[in-house]
Amino acid sequence: MPPIALIVAAHGNLAPALLESAAMIAGTIEKAAAITFAPSEGPDDLLAKYEEAVNQLGETDVLFLVDLFGGSPYNAAARFVAPRGSADILTGVNLPILIEVLARRQRSGVTLTKLVKAGQLAGQASVRVFSESYTPTTTTTSSEEGDEL
Repeated sequence: MPPIALIVAAHGNLAPALLESAAMIAGTIEKAAAITFAPSEGPDDLLAKYEEAVNQLGETDVLFLVDLFGGSPYNAAARFVAPRGSADILTGVNLPILIEVLARRQRSGVTLTKLVKAGQLAGQASVRVFSESYTPTTTTTSSEEGDEL
């Protein structure tokens, strides 16, 4: 079974940068496309880019990884996905989500639903706050060194 196709779509050049960064970690990435959204473009431009990417990828199962829920890349993807039965969208794309999705889609028996859930969980798990997990090491010194008796 061929891998589920990925379309990473975001404002500006975030999508190609994410795929390039993921390739540094995961190696060659197949069946994936980066879609940029420029200030001069509108929803119809994105729809045309999505259609072209899906045609080039040649897969029926497609997962869209987009930057913002409610943003133009998401809204156009929703219009694209709605009439299809074998596509979905995951918002908030970041490098941990992308790496997890790339790794999981290579597994035998992976479904679009399982891939979406794995990406969602990876995104949630990747958000960490330093001050909540860091415990400084403290050393106590005696005011009277060498007086342990």
